[in-house]
Amino acid sequence: MDMDMNDMLSQEEIDALLRGQIIAMQPSSQQLTPEEIDALGEIGNISMGTAATTLSTLVGKKVIITTPEVTITTIKELAKQYPIPFVAAEVQYTQGLEGTNILIIQEKDVKVITDLMMGGDGTNVEGEITDMHLSAIGEVMNQMMGSACTSLSTMFNKSILISPPNTFVMDLSSDFSYTLFKSDEPIVRINFKMVVEGLIDSCIMQLLPIDFAKKLLSNLLGQYDQQVASQQASDTSLQQNLSQTAQDLLQTVQSSGNEYEHKTFSDAPKAKPINVQPVSFQPLEEKTESGNKNNLDLILDVPLQVSVELGRTHKLIKEILELSVGSVIELDKMAGEPIDVLVNGKVIAKGEVVVIDDSFGVRITDIISPAKRISSLK
Repeated sequence: MDMDMNDMLSQEEIDALLRGQIIAMQPSSQQLTPEEIDALGEIGNISMGTAATTLSTLVGKKVIITTPEVTITTIKELAKQYPIPFVAAEVQYTQGLEGTNILIIQEKDVKVITDLMMGGDGTNVEGEITDMHLSAIGEVMNQMMGSACTSLSTMFNKSILISPPNTFVMDLSSDFSYTLFKSDEPIVRINFKMVVEGLIDSCIMQLLPIDFAKKLLSNLLGQYDQQVASQQASDTSLQQNLSQTAQDLLQTVQSSGNEYEHKTFSDAPKAKPINVQPVSFQPLEEKTESGNKNNLDLILDVPLQVSVELGRTHKLIKEILELSVGSVIELDKMAGEPIDVLVNGKVIAKGEVVVIDDSFGVRITDIISPAKRISSLK
């Protein structure tokens, strides 16, 4: 059988056909319906929403992670779309869920985030990825996924925990070998748009095995079924209560006969007038007529915190950070002005500073009356 050379398939076309055949031969349980894809997107949207808040706190910048896009792909397909190196964080779920997924982020974005965490402005992105970058992004991913787990725990109504992420450089364009995913294995890719105020406008991807995605959907469906059953039981109970109340009311009206037809408001018994007078309290004095001290003896051994305040002032965070050895802080009191004596944070007296055997002391010059002192301690 003669064939023209132009009619022969290239190696790439043969690989594409074989890949399509392999994917088509996957069992139906390895595929996701459009509804399941939408549900995964919603799960990712909620969990990454809290993760964005955590990242914003770590870098001190406004962070937005939105627009999840869920697709079924393979590592080989990702290598064609994203030939540049990435940094990957492998996240293992240890409680509540069983499975592993990875998050991948561009190397440049990792450098920006690391620079911000080190106190820079996010522009120091030169050089190769180092262990410092991997350590920093590992901590970031740990914090972010911890927040995401909190959201999942609330969503699924059970405790979900993860182990510290394992970070490494992931070059999809090379002969990449990764134990979690085979090269042609269908996987779930959830692509998020990540924007860090004026520095990053990129994406962050979450890669999940399809069986782990199914577990997420199963937990979501189970929680939904539980809520529906609870709501139905609540509605049934409410209907029963309303029905019983209506029956009781009907029986009361029937037993009363025509009594309600002849009664008027004037027939109703008049309420007796109530004598209302303002409340009065015994004045708080040092001694009562009996000579007792209002039972204060019962609490005389209760310890109180006595402190002396020399003065106060207000400063900005910037000014506080600029303080160093030898800096002078100006207070709101003038030299020679009486200082405040406080008990549990309440001012009870005024005084002046004295020295007693190389120790500071306070000589009381003005004191509040005992009644007002006790009132100030409330």
